[in-house]
Amino acid sequence: MEESTTAIPQGADSGSDVVNSIRATAADMAGWLKFLGVIAIIEGALTALSIVGIIIAWIPIWMGVLLFQAGSNATMAQASERSQELVIMTRKLKTFFILASVLIIASLAIGLILFFTVGFGILPFLRSFTESQQF
Repeated sequence: MEESTTAIPQGADSGSDVVNSIRATAADMAGWLKFLGVIAIIEGALTALSIVGIIIAWIPIWMGVLLFQAGSNATMAQASERSQELVIMTRKLKTFFILASVLIIASLAIGLILFFTVGFGILPFLRSFTESQQF
């Protein structure tokens, strides 16, 4: 990853230095946000090609749209120097991170349920297999 070359103001007396630094950092990450947004949208479209995937394909598409919009807001914040665009960008990122967190928690829960269901469900088959192997 590339570090931003934007200097962080030390002991800034006004909030405008901090806002300008945030604006510059947002502009630096705008391209990456848009790139990841497009990748997520493509992933969602490919997910929709399967029967089961069509049910959940809207999630990565929505996440991609959020990232792309955040990148666009970061670009607009740099061009217009309006702080409102930064607020909109962070709200889009907040929604993205909440959605990603919920997906991770749901995936872990489903994984644990499957692990224990398959694990306990296979025990009778293993017992009968080992009994049939004994002479």
